[in-house]
Amino acid sequence: MTAPAVDWRLIREEARPGPMQMALDEVAAETAAAGGPATLRTYRWEPSCLTLGRHQEPETVDWEFCEREGVDVTRRQTGGGGIYHDGRGDVAYSIAVPADEVPSELLDCYHLLCEPVLDAFDRLGIDADYVEEPLPELYHPACYLRELHAAHDVVADDGRNGPRKIAGNAQYRKREAVIQHGSLTFSVEADRDLGVFADPPVTPGAFRDRVVGMDELVDVNRADAVAAVEAALADWAGAAPDATVETDGSWTEAELERAEELVAEKYRDEAWVRTRPGSGGA
Repeated sequence: MTAPAVDWRLIREEARPGPMQMALDEVAAETAAAGGPATLRTYRWEPSCLTLGRHQEPETVDWEFCEREGVDVTRRQTGGGGIYHDGRGDVAYSIAVPADEVPSELLDCYHLLCEPVLDAFDRLGIDADYVEEPLPELYHPACYLRELHAAHDVVADDGRNGPRKIAGNAQYRKREAVIQHGSLTFSVEADRDLGVFADPPVTPGAFRDRVVGMDELVDVNRADAVAAVEAALADWAGAAPDATVETDGSWTEAELERAEELVAEKYRDEAWVRTRPGSGGA
């Protein structure tokens, strides 16, 4: 499939708190829907953050651990379980594009927007692809420990330990735009990944048997991994006939102001974060 032939901007990795990162994803969708540029971006969580799935029960969170360890907590617009985004171990990306420019079938849309993700792994020398056969659920509240799904779960196989999850992706639609965001694991922090949840029946060893980081598979530093993701995003978008890509894009002041509003109204709001299904700021 070919990337949408639209005007794109690539916003290179920015470190911001989780509530602001989720607000910026939503703002990027609003911009795309309003006729502005479609957005490709990478981002970093500062501080480390737990994002709850749209309908996740707040009782599944170890709130004391998160407060003690300085882990931010917010709630995503997308479904699924909670994801711990380590400030170093997680490489995040998102794509926001007008809905009428991508396939209406969910699986086709996932596979189109995941093309640059798979390309990034290929550039890094990592053998990664969609999981072929379901892997059993280990712990439902944690996204990375749920049953793996062929539509959006990407696994890597080093030839010794079998396929292990290395990336997850999710989508939602807002105001005639599609936003896909994903988490690519650079380094596994199993103790903290499990520590954000309330009494998970999974050991750190079992977590590592299910999840793998790039740094375990190839000799690469984090900056080079991020650069590979950004290059793959830009090349994917730029390959479309008549597409344009601004490779050093940025947010407008109006977008940043809108994002701050969404942080206050929703992504940092206690009712949104701690009430199922996040109805406080909807």
